[in-house]
Amino acid sequence: MSERETESSASASAQKSDSKEGRLYYYRIRFRRVGQEYTVSSPLADLERDAQVIVKTDHGLEPAMIVGRSAGDTGGGGKRGVSYSVGRRATREEEEKYVRLPVLEQEAQDICLGQIKNLHLPMHLVRVERYFNGSKIIFYFTADSRVDFRELVKRLVQEFRTRVEMRQIGVRHEAQMTGGLGACGRELCCTSFLKQFDSVSIKMAKAQDLPLNPAKISGVCNRLLCCLTYEYDSYRTMKKGMPRIGRSLRFEDAVYRVVRLMPLQGSLLTVGEDGEERILSEEEWRAAQPLQKPRQKQKGKKNPRKPQKKRGRQEKSSGTVEKKKK
Repeated sequence: MSERETESSASASAQKSDSKEGRLYYYRIRFRRVGQEYTVSSPLADLERDAQVIVKTDHGLEPAMIVGRSAGDTGGGGKRGVSYSVGRRATREEEEKYVRLPVLEQEAQDICLGQIKNLHLPMHLVRVERYFNGSKIIFYFTADSRVDFRELVKRLVQEFRTRVEMRQIGVRHEAQMTGGLGACGRELCCTSFLKQFDSVSIKMAKAQDLPLNPAKISGVCNRLLCCLTYEYDSYRTMKKGMPRIGRSLRFEDAVYRVVRLMPLQGSLLTVGEDGEERILSEEEWRAAQPLQKPRQKQKGKKNPRKPQKKRGRQEKSSGTVEKKKK
């Protein structure tokens, strides 16, 4: 028996033993060459990079390619979270069909763009997604308002002879599908790993002492950066026990006013009565005595409100007088 035969028999026996034990291996996949990565589980142990596999999804089987291995189970008793599960390797026919899938999607996009131009519809086509079995085609688009695309759907159904769905998306999902590089120089978070968009506010940028310049805290989609939510909770917890800006502290027989909080170092930037700046460490500002602001005295007392006269009796009395006159 040759070395290759012994290696193949050994790998086959290892896969059988792993399948009997129910052991799962974890990988990162992509359904297209450019797109979001997902974590999957598989009983196959020898899947290499760029290997084409068949993944079980909600609408059926879809082909995908292996990007790399993912972290395995930690063994703490909890189940490892995955997005999909790999059923098997793709056959040669499925691989050839998978290679033609992006070409078919591009053809569908060109046809749809032509129909949008002919119908003069105020919409921007972003992406086309075609199911592997050809049962459905989804057209993603953006628009400023609602668009009546019923005539467009009729023409697309006549052209492709399959189900057609028009799905309107926002600017964040458009950036997620289009892709690009962020201000940090890395791939956009929404394109690479974000599964949902959390609400982002300007309050998060203030809590992290970031410049409130819209050009610096906005992403490709012209919305606030999604990464502002990553460290917001940490900054809130670190700032909880620290004095607020504008508070006065007495330390070493001198009074200092807090100008800036530096939660990562645990220190404060203060200004003394002489105008000189000083950085107080955590031990120093915890030992300092907080001073309360003196209350301002009221210059003059406000006139007490005069009790309003009850008009009900007067109106009744005036009514009775009028009746008597009549």
